[in-house]
Amino acid sequence: MKLGRLPRARNPAVPHLSALLAGRRSALAPAPPSCDYTTALPADLGMMGNNALGDCTCAALGHALQVWTANANPPIDTEPDANIIQFYSEATGYKSGDASTDKGGVEQDVLTYAMLSGIPVTSGRHRISAFVEIDPANFADVKLTIYEAGLCYLGFDVPDWVMSSQVWDVRPGQANIVGGHAVIAAGYDADGLNIISWGSKAYRMTWAFWSAYVDEAYLIADADWITATGKSPAGLALTDLETQMQALRQAA
Repeated sequence: MKLGRLPRARNPAVPHLSALLAGRRSALAPAPPSCDYTTALPADLGMMGNNALGDCTCAALGHALQVWTANANPPIDTEPDANIIQFYSEATGYKSGDASTDKGGVEQDVLTYAMLSGIPVTSGRHRISAFVEIDPANFADVKLTIYEAGLCYLGFDVPDWVMSSQVWDVRPGQANIVGGHAVIAAGYDADGLNIISWGSKAYRMTWAFWSAYVDEAYLIADADWITATGKSPAGLALTDLETQMQALRQAA
């Protein structure tokens, strides 16, 4: 169980959901009270290298592939750890066997790499189509993201008790922050979110914990998911989302 999310970036080229939905919110149906895409997943999802390396930013996207395929394009795509570690190497500069290069990753950089170059998979490369930043304080947008896009990719500061608990809630007193972590939320209800981390779908995060420790969150548009489910993330067409990524593509 390793950590590895580096402090968040603020790339102005990354579009923000609140800006994209300006003037359009009244036309959107709210997300349902609860949603859970983890029920289609097995209990053991594989560590994807995150037991030995600080590759959580990349392992989370490996778990995202599992959510998308298990729910929309079965059978589930569980990539070998070696493919996710290769992704970590390409996206962050990690060199196998050199511990000094195992420094973790920046979520926006990893997502950009997954869009431009793709995640190494057994069948070749899997490229996400777009990613959009969400205001972590806007729970309605977080829920809508999970319901429409299958999951929310997020990053948070880690109090030490998280490392020995499957239910993440706030605790009294000053938290001892031991690092940063990247995970995906693939379900929610009134009490909290269903989290996939360290090869397991058994983690729960309360909304209070989210408010206290999550400082970045993203909607990821996956073309296969959208085609299979017919969902349009936050009511946005895939072509519109792809257009929003032109600044990032041109900067590459």
